[in-house]
Amino acid sequence: MAASRSLFSIPSISSLVTFVLLVGMSCAQLSANFYASSCPNVLTTIKTAVNSAVSKEARMGASLLRLHFHDCFVNGCDASVLLDDTANFTGEKTAGPNNNSLRGFEVIDNIKSQLETSCPGVVSCADILTVAARDSVVALGGPSWNIALGRRDSTTASLSAANSNIPAPGLNLNALISAFSNKGFAAKEMVALSGGHTIGQARCTVFRNRLYNEANINASFAASLKANCPSSGGDNNLSPLDTTTPNSFDNAYFRNLQTQKGLLHSDQQLFNGGSTDAQVNAYSSNSATFFTDFANAMVKMDNLSPLTGTNGQIRTNCRRTN
Repeated sequence: MAASRSLFSIPSISSLVTFVLLVGMSCAQLSANFYASSCPNVLTTIKTAVNSAVSKEARMGASLLRLHFHDCFVNGCDASVLLDDTANFTGEKTAGPNNNSLRGFEVIDNIKSQLETSCPGVVSCADILTVAARDSVVALGGPSWNIALGRRDSTTASLSAANSNIPAPGLNLNALISAFSNKGFAAKEMVALSGGHTIGQARCTVFRNRLYNEANINASFAASLKANCPSSGGDNNLSPLDTTTPNSFDNAYFRNLQTQKGLLHSDQQLFNGGSTDAQVNAYSSNSATFFTDFANAMVKMDNLSPLTGTNGQIRTNCRRTN
């Protein structure tokens, strides 16, 4: 009995090695060369697919950036936003900020399908989404930034967190600052990330109240929008967030705010006599500063609570767990 007991109480060398490896894997950090040997074509595959999608429809660049943002602000960058609802599972796609609004899922599916052919079971949907967002910004003339890879995919999602964590377009400045602060971002980083609205479009239902009820809006700008966004009806009619250069990633968004031409209530809050006015002025006069700050803030967002090591899984289909 004593001998038997010792066999169970003292682990073998192989068990120790396995334990150390597992601990190391669970603590693994992201790295730039994560797929260097396992899937060396990953970055080229993603970039080619994104460039193709954006060349067909410029708006897709903004959609992929937004998809990544809505993923990362809900329990981290774990591709939970991509999961479809099933009879036994509720995802995040029907949350208020996402329902009938998020786009780009097919682009991610296409990339995933290509990578499953060339290196099956290797590249996570979370990494695909992170890189696709960066490549979308670059495709529209914006800055690039380095992305560390090795995220894994969640097996869960949170409809409630999607409803509560994603900043709403009707928030006032203090609420915006608070929403981003909850994710570790300073007010300056919030302003920089808001500059992502220099591309993309919004639905009438999201900015109607601003058009018809707010005073801090350029009168001719409002009049031009009302034709496409009546006081009732036309909820899904679209208007560009940046009416100056809607398909170029630049600093025009901030210049629009200076003349009260922010489309969303939350946009104009950044330049409305508050603490962020100076930052808007700085970005409106210096695109290089905006590009640098946006890229740095995106690196920070890319690294919100990633799953690594043995946490999560590598989904073979981004829309469902394995």
